[in-house]
Order: sequence, then C-alpha cells, then structure tokens
Amino acid sequence: MAETLLAVNGLTKHFGGVYANRDVSFEVGRGEIVGLIGPNGAGKTTLFNLVTGFIRPDAGTVRFAGADVTGLRPDRLCHLGVARTFQILKPFPRLTVAENVMIGALARGGGIAHARDTARRCLALVGLDHKGGMLARGLSTGQRKRLEMARALATSPQLLLLDEITGGVDQASIPGLIALVGRLREEGVTLLVIEHNMRVIMGLADRVVFLHLGEKLAEGAPQAIATHRDVVALYLGRQDAGH
Repeated sequence: MAETLLAVNGLTKHFGGVYANRDVSFEVGRGEIVGLIGPNGAGKTTLFNLVTGFIRPDAGTVRFAGADVTGLRPDRLCHLGVARTFQILKPFPRLTVAENVMIGALARGGGIAHARDTARRCLALVGLDHKGGMLARGLSTGQRKRLEMARALATSPQLLLLDEITGGVDQASIPGLIALVGRLREEGVTLLVIEHNMRVIMGLADRVVFLHLGEKLAEGAPQAIATHRDVVALYLGRQDAGH
C-alpha cells in the first residue's frame, strides 16, 4: 500500500442516543481512490463532516499526512491540503463561474491575478473553460458538479473528498464525470469518494469501504465488496443474494 495520507481511527459521533458513526477506522494511501458506500443514513456524509472539520468527533482521531488534525476547523484543514465537495450544490449564483473558482483560490492566499490564473487552469481541467464568464446560476446540474470540483481544486488539495459525484446527473453526463475523477488522480490528487452508483464506484475505486448504521461492515477491493454477503443483503438488495 502507498504511503498513508489519511488515517481515520475509531471515529465516533452521536446525536443524542443515535450514533451517526461508531468506531470507524480505515486508511487512504497517497494516490489512491477509495470509495465510501452504504444505504441512506449509513453515516457517510457525517464521516466527511468529521474528516473535514465541519463537526467534531466524540471519540477517535483523524490523521492527515502523519499529523493529528482531529477537530481542526475547515479553513485550517484547507490550508493543510484537504478539500471537499458537497452533495447539495450551492454555487454563488450571481457570480460568474470563474469568480466562483477564484474564491477557492483566494482561500489559500495570493492576489487576484494568481486567483484568476488558478481559476482558468482549474476550469480547463474540469472542462468548463468555455463557461468562465457565465453566471453560475445558469449551469446544469452536471456542470455545477464540475464547478464544485474546480472550486475545491483551486485550493490546491492533496486530498479531495467528493460527495455523490453523479447524484442528480443525467446518464449522458456520468462517463465524463468518471473520466474527470481519473484526471484528478493523474494531477496528483488523492480521492475519497461517496457514491451510490455501484457501476461508477466499481470503475473508479481501488478500494471500497462499506458503512451501515454508522459502522464499517466491510472493506476491500471493489469486486470483493460487490459480492460481500452483508453488502448484497443490506445495500444491493436481497434479490441479488443468490447471484
């Protein structure tokens, strides 16, 4: 396995008597794409929120590039090289596409000229360079997904967490988004990806972590996870259990 970039150990978060995550542990190696799957309510987005500092864990640790970053604020994690996208897309609608990405660049410091150059490069990477002058509110869902990625990439992350990259996207746009994730890895970005579409995750991920009711029930290569008894019964559907 490659050098460990992210190490989650015993991560636990509860809201009242309900555990959103309970004792979750796994690692992501530098240069890997790791998929995070599970039914609705499995705790996937809560785990993203814990890793990226939007909420603090009740127990457990998060280590990034060897340092304990448990509970650090999102802005501090951004400066260390951790970025994320969100399932609910909220671009700044009255700003242009390029201006949205410039905000990401400015979060890491530097002047307007540098932010403009960074935005141009990131938009070209995600295939939106021709939309830079357009208001963000005019983008389709698939284009907003790409804009969200570009804005995160503008912070120069080492680790990028992608939340539902194909959610709400028309089928014709999915292959392009899959190819884009592959290009991000080629750019040197390590990826942790929440994705409900098993065909997508099978084609993207080096390893897959399966969560159910906040707990990790399985981890392994995509093909092994796709045929794992618990994954089939709890996620893929009992009707597939005999196949």
